[in-house]
Amino acid sequence: MKTITAADANRRFSNLLREVSKGEEVTILSRGTPVAKITSINSEALKKNAMKKILLSRLKAQDLTGSRNWTRNELYDD
Repeated sequence: MKTITAADANRRFSNLLREVSKGEEVTILSRGTPVAKITSINSEALKKNAMKKILLSRLKAQDLTGSRNWTRNELYDD
């Protein structure tokens, strides 16, 4: 992960976007304090999709538990 000041990010924004599009994560500092993080939207979407696939495959591999022989009225019976 790369760290850059807000002033440098402002001056080199086009270069910064090129680096981010290649997968680099950049933290922006304002007066030495982290205020923002720039990441590629594609990398986040790829991570999300990969995690979703892992979860779904794990759920499909599990056996069903319990019986589902109840009605809606039984479920919400007072």
